[in-house]
Amino acid sequence: MTRTLLLVESNTTGTGRLFARQARELGFEPVLAAADPARYPYAAEDGVRVVRCDTADACAVLAADIGEPAGVTSSSEYFIPVAARIAAKLGLPGPDPLAVTECRNKAHQRAVLGAPCTVATSVDAAVAAAVEFPVVLKPAEGSGSVGVLRCETPEAVASQAAALLSVTHNERGLPVPAQVLVEPYASGPEYSVELFGDVVVAVVRKHLGPAPFFVEVGHDVPATVPPADELALIDTSRAAVAALGLGFGAAHVEIRLIPDGPRLMEVNPRPAGGMIPELVRAATGVDLVAAQVSAVLGLPPDLRASRRACASLRFLTASSTSVLEAGDAVAKASAVPGVAEARLYRADGTVVRPARDYRDRVGHVLAVSDRPRGARAAAAGALDRLRAALIPEGPHR
Repeated sequence: MTRTLLLVESNTTGTGRLFARQARELGFEPVLAAADPARYPYAAEDGVRVVRCDTADACAVLAADIGEPAGVTSSSEYFIPVAARIAAKLGLPGPDPLAVTECRNKAHQRAVLGAPCTVATSVDAAVAAAVEFPVVLKPAEGSGSVGVLRCETPEAVASQAAALLSVTHNERGLPVPAQVLVEPYASGPEYSVELFGDVVVAVVRKHLGPAPFFVEVGHDVPATVPPADELALIDTSRAAVAALGLGFGAAHVEIRLIPDGPRLMEVNPRPAGGMIPELVRAATGVDLVAAQVSAVLGLPPDLRASRRACASLRFLTASSTSVLEAGDAVAKASAVPGVAEARLYRADGTVVRPARDYRDRVGHVLAVSDRPRGARAAAAGALDRLRAALIPEGPHR
């Protein structure tokens, strides 16, 4: 009998394909359960078997033609709870289903961790909660900075709260609670701590695009943070993961360093998105996707660092409405010394708006060096060349 790994939905970019490939490298056949298989062109390209079913319901997935999987997981933020429930029903390794379900709700996170936050269920309540500006509004459940906005006035709060409360289902068609989080703005550099169980795999320096949005436009590994600050980031992350009842497999913990110390942004019970697993692998040799797949299959994950390099990733975003015309931009970016990868995500002729969330990123470059400054400089130089693919839209185009 063929041993299989069941993937409940998937990321549409980045690590989704890597989960399936890693399963095969370990000798398991990936099976992708999907409500809409058309979301995943890579499945047909890589010959991944797809089972169409209602993936919002663990029982519906179990009733589908999935065979007897040896492990169950998801690379999609939205379907980790469903995968955890299926694994528990089958007696397979996985995180606690209740813990990951509750963790997906940021209001629950704030309550458990005592983070400053008001949960509003109406526009008036959101405006009343904005006592001192700026404030940050975000949906109680979400991913990739979708719907997250820094607000400077009561009018901006009212507008954003109304927009968020009008959303009843997320981009995958799953229902979302009618809750808006109103939080004080935390001014300071942002980091993420990549944990696997209680093992610290990497501390990542994150770079954000211009306000009022919070689009991640780059990452660096290592973070090159002072030792005392790094220890504070790590301690904060471990305490948060333990308090939320997590600890199986990967956790991606986002934190800002404000003058008073670490301010927890959120905890994600999964490997990071935004190409961070590939960045970590380039810098340390630790493959977080391989580790996660191994863990859900009951195999020992390999978390031993095999290299000590510096890696930087920068995303291509548009500063004004533009049209994508690749030309030789990828080739020129790839030719920069130290660049390991340069990619565009969209076809020529795609109209690109200024970035508001992760969906507006249209490419990336990844650079590796033996020094942080070298990796950052190579990534910046390659990004400048890749930017030639964005042609500003206008009358003189």
